[in-house]
Amino acid sequence: MATVFTKIINGDIPGRFVWADDQVVGFLSINPLGPGHTLVVPRVEVDQWIDAPTGLFEHAMSVARTIGTVVRDVWQPPRVALMIAGFEVPHLHVHVHPAWGLEAFDFSRAATDPDPDEMDDAARRLREGLTDAGHGASVPAS
Repeated sequence: MATVFTKIINGDIPGRFVWADDQVVGFLSINPLGPGHTLVVPRVEVDQWIDAPTGLFEHAMSVARTIGTVVRDVWQPPRVALMIAGFEVPHLHVHVHPAWGLEAFDFSRAATDPDPDEMDDAARRLREGLTDAGHGASVPAS
């Protein structure tokens, strides 16, 4: 059975995409820990990061770093968070989001009903930042 992330990647469930290439996608978390909280997800279903095929994990991390740079530039937090938890969905995903303190790593503080307009704005800002940084070929229209 396909994971919820595969359903988002396939367009069966809507997502706010900011990145798409042949190996991974990046879309906003529906329960963000901060503005622009993006999940970098391989197109292929891999449960644990240590089981990712050679090169896939490294590519996901490279994309996470690229997105993280834009998160830093747009929101100017003191740190950009990067996490691999894997308990929520059994499909490898890397969390990238701004962090103003350790509470940014506490999933119990995640927004459960984020404002759709704020989410759309965050996705737009990330797409624009990624395009301006020279990654337009991997930035979907929406």
